[in-house]
Amino acid sequence: MKGHVLILADGRSPTALSWIRNIGSLGYKVSLISSFNCEAPQGIANFHILPIAFSRFSASNVSSQKEGQISRVKGFVRHFAPLLQQFRYILGPLSLLRFRNPYRQLVEEISPDFVHALRIPYEGMLASFTPENIPCLVAIWGNDLTLHAEGSWLMSEFTKRSLRRANGLSADTERDIRLAKEMGLKEKVPTLSVPGSGGLDLPSIQDAPSFNNQFGIPENSTWVVNPRGLRPGSIHQEVFFEAIPNILREKPNTSFICPNLQNQPQAQSWIERLDISEKTFLLPKLPQQELWGLFKKSVLFISPSSHDGTPNTLLEAMACGCVPILGDIESLREWVKNGKNGMLVDPRDPQALAQAVVNALDDPEFLEQAAKLNKETIKLRAAQSVTLPKIDSFYAQFNG
Repeated sequence: MKGHVLILADGRSPTALSWIRNIGSLGYKVSLISSFNCEAPQGIANFHILPIAFSRFSASNVSSQKEGQISRVKGFVRHFAPLLQQFRYILGPLSLLRFRNPYRQLVEEISPDFVHALRIPYEGMLASFTPENIPCLVAIWGNDLTLHAEGSWLMSEFTKRSLRRANGLSADTERDIRLAKEMGLKEKVPTLSVPGSGGLDLPSIQDAPSFNNQFGIPENSTWVVNPRGLRPGSIHQEVFFEAIPNILREKPNTSFICPNLQNQPQAQSWIERLDISEKTFLLPKLPQQELWGLFKKSVLFISPSSHDGTPNTLLEAMACGCVPILGDIESLREWVKNGKNGMLVDPRDPQALAQAVVNALDDPEFLEQAAKLNKETIKLRAAQSVTLPKIDSFYAQFNG
């Protein structure tokens, strides 16, 4: 056993679970403190739950209530999500103070060689209370610095506190390593830039079965997929839906497929207002292999985001030959060169997005070359064969 790492993460997160599996495969003993209620993952040495920052009131954490109550609570949370997020930005950091001592007691009981918090809000903020004699590592995912840290004065201050406390930093973009240093990370602190999942299992992706089309999506149409769900403030799904009528005028034989949006009233209202129900398919959350099968069947991957890191779904889509059209932001330019292996557009401009989709579909040679280049890029930069040795070397610095 190489060392004992205590992970602070949302134990429900596929990205966190992938990271845990990856470091376990390297021979590390792994314990987990989950910020949300969940079952203990397999292979965990110690497992505890600390429902920080009001996570117990999440729409997904109401399973103990009766069915009718569950529906009402989830509906309330979804309807008032933007307002609740603002309250959480103010009260969430303050709520961590009541978990400081329980957290330290768990750290003493578990006795890890080092702690690794798999995002800053709010796990990295809690990790800033790690006793000084234990190395504390922080991971930056997606919007931690560009969106959430700007949510309130307290979010900014607690983010900076996390970075000042960090003895090591992992991030899914080079951009966030630069921003972290500007916000207080010490210059000599070891850093690592790898996908938040720890790397892609390319053999499993390649072996994924064909997509089981049980949703009535026309097989002879061109499939365009947007799997990012609703993330107000970072992914402009209203722009995606508003672009669809313009795309259909030029490319009427196109189907738009949206996992993670089934039974979402906001998405359904866009579809009805824009009269695109015959061409738009709202799917439930798909098992991982089914999602890979969908990517293999789809021609384009769409994500009009203005705040993002390196989405794991983007890397998986690229590995499957699905060509990305993304928001033109710094983090995504690390993976996509406009007009070469994908397209980058203003994420708030429906017309620009529509035109990019039409241009891509009008250019089969571009699609073929982009898909080929993306598969090679993922193999060289995001495959586990490349990322796991980097993680191993990074962790080795904190084993004592």
